[in-house]
Amino acid sequence: MRATGVGSLPGENYAEACRIVLGELQDLPHLPELPARGAIANMTGRALAVLDGLDADLQPAGWRLTGTSGSAGVDHRRARSLLAQDLDTVEELVQDSPLTSGGGAFKIQVAGPWTLAATVERPRGDKLLADHGARRDLAQALAEGVRTHIRDVRRRLPGADTLVVQVDEPALSAVLEAQVPTASGFGKHRSIDLPEASQSLEWVLGAIADEGAIPWVHSCAPGTPLGLLRKAGAKGISVDLTQLTAADHDELATALEAGDTVALGVVPSLAPAGPVPTDKTVTETVERWLDMLGLDAAYDIVLTPACGLAGADWRWARTVLRILTESARHLA
Repeated sequence: MRATGVGSLPGENYAEACRIVLGELQDLPHLPELPARGAIANMTGRALAVLDGLDADLQPAGWRLTGTSGSAGVDHRRARSLLAQDLDTVEELVQDSPLTSGGGAFKIQVAGPWTLAATVERPRGDKLLADHGARRDLAQALAEGVRTHIRDVRRRLPGADTLVVQVDEPALSAVLEAQVPTASGFGKHRSIDLPEASQSLEWVLGAIADEGAIPWVHSCAPGTPLGLLRKAGAKGISVDLTQLTAADHDELATALEAGDTVALGVVPSLAPAGPVPTDKTVTETVERWLDMLGLDAAYDIVLTPACGLAGADWRWARTVLRILTESARHLA
C-alpha cells in the first residue's frame, strides 16, 4: 500500500513544492504541477509543452494550435522552458536518493488526448474536438511527445526503476456524452464514438508502455468509462471514491484481481467544512471498501487525494499528504 498525489499543488514556489512531495510521499513521489503560475503551468499548458510536431500559442480565449514545428508562439516556448526548469529542480533535489542511485519510483502526469481536444482550439477557431483529422494528429503528437518526455525524465532520474505516467482525462466523460460547448456557447460538440475514443488513448498509453513506464489514467469526473480505459491499455486507474457507481466498483475489483493498480481518492481536495478526516477514518474507509468488494489490502492500491490540490492552501495540502501516508502504512 502506497500514497501519492494526483499532481497539482497550491502556490508558485516550485522548489518548496518538490521538497514537500519528496519528503511526504517517499514511496511514490510525483512531479508537482503548480497552476497558480499561469496558463503555461496548468494541465493544458504542461501537455502542450510535451507535444511533438505541433505548436501552439496562447490567445485571449485560451490555447490554440498554430501548425507544425517552427510556429510556436512565445507562450508555448515559455511552457516548454518552464517544464525543463522544473525537471532541473527535481533532478537537483533528488541527488543521493534512490531516484538517482536505484530502487526509486516516480510519477509524472500529462493531460490526455480527449481533455486536450476539448480545451485546445484549431488554428481557424473552435475546439479540436470538432475536427476528426485534428483529433488524430493531436493524439499522435502527444504519444510521440510523451515518449521523448519519458526518456528525458529517465535521464534525469536514473534510479527511478518504476516510472508511472498518469494520463489525466477529466473531460473524457463530457466528450463521450456530448457535453463540451462549442465556441459560440449555444451548442455542444457531437459525441465521439467509443472506437475512436479508445484508439487515441491506445496511442498514448501504448507509447508509455513501449518506453517501459506504467500507464495510468486519472479522472475524478463521474461517468468516466473505466472499462474503456483498461481496454485501451491503462494498467492503473485513478479515481475519486465518492464518485463511483456500482459498475465502477466492479470494474475496479476486476482490475485489482488482474494485477493492475487502483489509485483511490480518499481525502477531499479542499478542507471540509465538517469533520476533518484522519488517518484512522481513512484507513477504516478503505477497509470497508475492500470488504464490500471481498478483497484485502494485499492488492496494488495507492491512496491519493480525491483530485488535484491546486485549490487548497498549503496547510491543507500538507495535511492531506500526511493523512495519506499514515493511512497507507496502517493498511500495509
